[in-house]
Amino acid sequence: MGIRDELKKQALGLSGKAMEKLMGDEKRALAVANAIGRVQRGKQALDRGQDEVMKALNFAPKSDFKAVGKQLAGLKRRLRELDEKLEALSEGSR
Repeated sequence: MGIRDELKKQALGLSGKAMEKLMGDEKRALAVANAIGRVQRGKQALDRGQDEVMKALNFAPKSDFKAVGKQLAGLKRRLRELDEKLEALSEGSR
């Protein structure tokens, strides 16, 4: 085992122990969960505000780019499926 793997193993062990200690106390675990929830809600509010500003400035908001990205991924997947079907048909006609 190399030094890199050994360091990674030790780091994982230490982080595991830290999480056990942190989450071992129910009140502390609840406080951490609440803090994470507040951060997530804050990020969502920030994203909404950013989208509103971008729309007000007549720029495409980040959410539009995400939607287009998802559509492109779906088209790419469909194109791959059609390509496979065409390939199977062309092999069958040989």
